[in-house]
Amino acid sequence: MSAVSLSPRALYEEVAELLRQRIFRRELEPGSWIDEVKLAQEYGISRTPLREALKVLATEGLVTMKVRRGAYVTEVSDRDLAEVYHLLSLLESDAAAVVAGQATDAGLKELQALHAELEAAVGNREQFFAINERFHMRLLELANNRWRNQMVADLRKVMKLNRHNSLLKSGRIQESLAEHRALMAALAARDAQAAMQRMREHFENGLEAAA
Repeated sequence: MSAVSLSPRALYEEVAELLRQRIFRRELEPGSWIDEVKLAQEYGISRTPLREALKVLATEGLVTMKVRRGAYVTEVSDRDLAEVYHLLSLLESDAAAVVAGQATDAGLKELQALHAELEAAVGNREQFFAINERFHMRLLELANNRWRNQMVADLRKVMKLNRHNSLLKSGRIQESLAEHRALMAALAARDAQAAMQRMREHFENGLEAAA
């Protein structure tokens, strides 16, 4: 197999991103052992940048390092999933309240435009996933708390490890879209309390569908 062409950015960061995407695509399954020798050969690199990349993924929770056994793709238990959803609910519902109270009209129009894209993507599950994440991350950016943004970004990476993503459940996309509509109505009304509650309900329903 020919070596993968890597960009000029720090080598271990590039390798971390390549592995991250393979994990999200399930090319590296949760619970599977990561063959460092094979990957180093595939990417045409030494094991040093590969190990640095694995350390990065370990800090994100995507990889679990086991003593004398090497690196494994993290498996998410029911408890892990419940805890991740609980924290996301707290962080993102707070962000929704901030946006309802403080975002500019232009900021709310951006969210409305993303919501319109979401409505149009109902028939394309992968596109719906991508736009849904863009919507949530843009809402967080408008709430303007970089520490919260970083925490949510890391938690969402762990959430993607779940074998039974909530949006895969039959009918869940339509339910999620209805919840987004309710959230958008609260944001448009500048009702911080309602926006917070709608976001909490969105995550509660998402956890129930993912379990």
